[in-house]
Formats: sequence, structure tokens, C-alpha cells
Amino acid sequence: MLNCLRRLLAALWAGSLWTTGYLVAPTLFATLADRMLAGTIAGNVFRTEAWVSLACGAALLLLLWATPVDESEHGIMRKVRSSRSKTMMIILAMLLCTAVSYFGLQPVMASLRAGGLADEAARSRFGLLHGISSGIFLVQSILAGWLVLRK
Repeated sequence: MLNCLRRLLAALWAGSLWTTGYLVAPTLFATLADRMLAGTIAGNVFRTEAWVSLACGAALLLLLWATPVDESEHGIMRKVRSSRSKTMMIILAMLLCTAVSYFGLQPVMASLRAGGLADEAARSRFGLLHGISSGIFLVQSILAGWLVLRK
């Protein structure tokens, strides 16, 4: 039962990431004429996604910790522990992506956006941070696929 719940949470997490980043945000920018409004709405959606990510990651780590391991099968034990460690590393890497993007980059980007991006330096810095954030999101999306595919 715990394995099924872990798979469901992994699928929820990956699906929410992919839907937010590759469907909702691009649709906002393609649909709304006001790019500032689209950015504001996208920022709100990504904030919600960050909290979903933190909740899913914490729940998955808790479920990994709570899943019993049969100590009687010594030959398989190393593989189980190794698999568990790899899964835990994927989850921690995904949580790190969320923390860096949401708590590190997003506040700076929001501050630049609040200033109106009037000068070229602010626009350039915002573009650089947005590119870094997009790269981190891509890495997190790939890790999410790996997490879902893991046994």
C-alpha cells in the first residue's frame, strides 16, 4: 500500500510540475496581451506549485522512511537500500530545485518586476534570472520523470 501511495505522489508531483511549467505558463503568455499580467498570474501559479512540491517531497521522504524492509533477505537488502538511497537523492534534488527557484530566485525576480523593469540593466538581470530559473525547472522536470519511472 505504501508503494502505491509513493507512486501516486510521485505522479502527482511530476504532473503538477509539467502542467504548470509546460501548459499553464505558456498558455498565459500566448493568450493574454498584457505580459505583466501574464507574468503576475504565472508567478502566483508557480508559488502554488512550489508549495505542492514541498508537500509532495516531504510526504515522499516520509513514506520512504516508513516503508518496512524485510531484513531476512540479505542479498536483496543492498539493492533495496541502494534503490531507496537513489530515490531519496532524486527527491532531495527536486526539493533543492524548488528551494533555489522559489526562495532564492523568485523574490529577486519579483523585486525587479515590481520596479517596472524600466532600465536595461533591470531587464537584463531579470532575463538572466528567468533563464536560470527555467534551467532549474527543466532539471526538476527531468528528475520528476526519473522519479516516476523508478520502481
